[in-house]
Amino acid sequence: MAAAKPLVIVESPAKAKTLGRFLGAKYRVEASYGHIRDLPESAAEVPKEIKEKEWGRLGVDVESDFKPYYVVPTDKKKQVTHLRTALKDASEVLLATDPDREGESISWHLTQVLKPKVPVRRIVFHEITEDAVKEALENPSDLNENLVRAQESRRILDRLYGYTLSPLLWKKVQTGLSAGRVQSVAVRLIVEREEERRAFRPGVYWDLEARLRGDGRGFLATLVRLNDQRVASGKDFDPQTGALRGENVRLLDEPAARRLVGAIERNVPWTVSSVEQKPGTERPAPPFTTSTLTQEASRKLGFSTERTMQAAQRLFQGVDIGNGEMEGLITYHRTDSTTLSEKALQESARVIRQMFGDEYYDGPRRYQTRVKNAQEAHEAIRPTDFRLAPSQLEGILDPGDLKIYDLVWKRTMASQMVDARVLRTTIEMSAIGPDGETAVLTASGKAIEFAGFRRAYVEGSDDPAAELEEQETILPQCRVGDRIHTDGSTAITLLGAEPKRHETTPPPRFTEASLIKELERLGIGRPSTYAPTIATIVRRGYVFRQGKALVPSFTAFAVTKLLREHFGDFVEIDFTAEMEEDLDEISRGEREWITFLKQFYYGDRKHRGLLPAVERGEVKADYPVLDLGDDPETGEPVRVRIGRFGPFVQVGDGGPGRTASLPEDVAPADLIVEKALELVRAKAEGPRVLGVDPATGQNVYVMSGRYGAYVQLGETPETVRGATVRGATVRGAKVRGQKAAKPKRASLQAGTTESTVTLDEALKLLSLPRVVGLHPDDNEPITTNFGRFGPYVRHGSEFRSLDSDADVFTITLEGALALLRAPKQSRRRPAAPKRVLRELTQGNTTVRVLEGRYGPYVTDGTTNASIPRGSNPEAVTFEQALELLEARRNAAPSPWRGAGRRRTAAPRATGRVRKAAGA
Repeated sequence: MAAAKPLVIVESPAKAKTLGRFLGAKYRVEASYGHIRDLPESAAEVPKEIKEKEWGRLGVDVESDFKPYYVVPTDKKKQVTHLRTALKDASEVLLATDPDREGESISWHLTQVLKPKVPVRRIVFHEITEDAVKEALENPSDLNENLVRAQESRRILDRLYGYTLSPLLWKKVQTGLSAGRVQSVAVRLIVEREEERRAFRPGVYWDLEARLRGDGRGFLATLVRLNDQRVASGKDFDPQTGALRGENVRLLDEPAARRLVGAIERNVPWTVSSVEQKPGTERPAPPFTTSTLTQEASRKLGFSTERTMQAAQRLFQGVDIGNGEMEGLITYHRTDSTTLSEKALQESARVIRQMFGDEYYDGPRRYQTRVKNAQEAHEAIRPTDFRLAPSQLEGILDPGDLKIYDLVWKRTMASQMVDARVLRTTIEMSAIGPDGETAVLTASGKAIEFAGFRRAYVEGSDDPAAELEEQETILPQCRVGDRIHTDGSTAITLLGAEPKRHETTPPPRFTEASLIKELERLGIGRPSTYAPTIATIVRRGYVFRQGKALVPSFTAFAVTKLLREHFGDFVEIDFTAEMEEDLDEISRGEREWITFLKQFYYGDRKHRGLLPAVERGEVKADYPVLDLGDDPETGEPVRVRIGRFGPFVQVGDGGPGRTASLPEDVAPADLIVEKALELVRAKAEGPRVLGVDPATGQNVYVMSGRYGAYVQLGETPETVRGATVRGATVRGAKVRGQKAAKPKRASLQAGTTESTVTLDEALKLLSLPRVVGLHPDDNEPITTNFGRFGPYVRHGSEFRSLDSDADVFTITLEGALALLRAPKQSRRRPAAPKRVLRELTQGNTTVRVLEGRYGPYVTDGTTNASIPRGSNPEAVTFEQALELLEARRNAAPSPWRGAGRRRTAAPRATGRVRKAAGA
């Protein structure tokens, strides 16, 4: 019998592999694959003893001190059994989960489920390096019950919030929606920014710009004053009226600006009236926190929050850097601290002197964490080895991971380097305008006298104009009284001037970066919640992306309006931030967690509870989501409402010819009355008739639906005339009071639009599926058609992809038989049969690495998981493959899966417990 040895449990196989390399054969390292138990997510998971309880669907006994009923999900039972087996030969258990509240909670759940009879100790390290792990082993501790209580309180709180409010949204707005304590506030912020954009009214103003040259360089000057009166700029306009609100401000229109340009170009030379130079310093930004890393990766790399955190996770857990050793490359990536350890300060100082020189280092810089309610005393995100420059990891790391490491390394190095020294210069020049007025123009410049930290890194900005201002601009040397002429006879030459029209712009929509920044500023959410919150609101359809901007849907408007009007306390920013403070107090042992939950759910004299708020009365939700204005011809209100099939425009009280579905990509702030009425008129006029089908005598229509354009043969039978056909009205319905077959429809293919499709093209599409002939083996038809993955040929359950759209109409029986008899190839392109790249076996488990249509992937025969782009499939280990498969199994199902060209309808909310996202 093998000697007992310590059992170390971590979250992921990748982390387990790295620790296993450090610890050697004296320890056994296993992964829990995240949480091994949770509150029940479906009716099938609810324990029998609470199924009949009124609160059973919550999984939380709200009548007895909020006792949670945890269950081990089906997909975790096998791993729990494996851990119990490993425990039998253990001399002790070392819980090495991540160093935060969630990691503490995972460790606690492991002790509750495994019930080890050997000693249990907690070890914590903020970087996965040999020294850090050795230090953690020498300084074990007990589980921090306060951190556990704080995390469990958060989980219960989010369950109560989501499972209480979400069913209300299903009934009053739309099935499949969810409310969440953090998510709903994030949606509110995005909606309120869109409301500001709707209320915004632009203001127009003019100024002029002069092009000049001096010391061999060109530069620009802008008009700022006429005599002593300042020229209007964007800040002088009221954003809600577009009117000028500044005092003693001159507003120029186009004629005045052009007249001024003509005058000052004639009245040369100009005179330099002021030269001001101010030396200054620029300080480096602090090292990264979770929030600032995700923001910077979004600005500089265009990475989503989720992608950034996945890359950071891999860099933290351990990477083979080419010498056969695994080690973490960065410290723990879920942190709101900007501090660096003394060891990190010393190592960074040594590397800065070696790489940049002694003049770039002047002692350690320590940063004060300014985040509201900063959590545990973590370090900032930094490299574990400052000597490992990004250039040394090229070809070793995945390209995306390398970009994140590059940001972390450079930002940390820069944070310890000396200030940059700059010289800011402002030159004022005067010219004579019409009527003898003095026009004053200014040019601003910045010269970098000593780069300092800028040698390593410069922080990005969410404001392109502000970022432009920070770039170096060298102005020519000059003195007060110097002349400026057009003929090159002076040190500074005027090349020309031109009037410039400006229009004020609405407040920008949130990006992922700016939303996280705002949530952090307000004290809402924590480092571990940012990525899942954004992923949830996108997945649920509350927002969609236009470039980097997060645009709220009309559904988001409806939900926010309902929650603001009836549950305002629970989506108030201050209230949500206060709850984060309460959870922080629980984590420090300063507040009793059950009292906190009771106050939230039942309320007290000071606070209205969630349950009384829901039970207070019936929530009215048949109001319009958005009032767009009035129809200029009839004076009737034009509104947006949410219906069974999504948002639609309604004129007056609605009815036939007075409503129209809204396309999914319309931004609420961009929808004006004129555009809405245009949609209604187009629908009322009905679809365009392409012609008549000679075979049936029926009209052929082209229509537009929620999911794209299509053609239709004949009219749609309905019980009422003027029936709606997915966004268009077909008049003359014949069948009344009975259900009739739907007319034949076919989606337009790529390259064809509603305005360009012809009758012949429509008839060809409507003729599908095309019968090519009968298969000689069974006399069953062989057909061709267009499917989700493109053109195909089919015989029974056998499908083969066709090379081009034209093959659907031209392939012969012989050609179809040849395709069907050949081995199945990847869709859309001729390719070799799927190639097995490698087989990875451990024990009785085999995972294969295959070459697939979308690139290499791993499979265990049941689940497939793509290998991240840029990763070498030949280097994937068994543990990494298992981790990929586990992540795929835990991923949310795609709304497109199995839906063909149409999206799947939201499942009914009744009859089972729906998962309501709480963060």
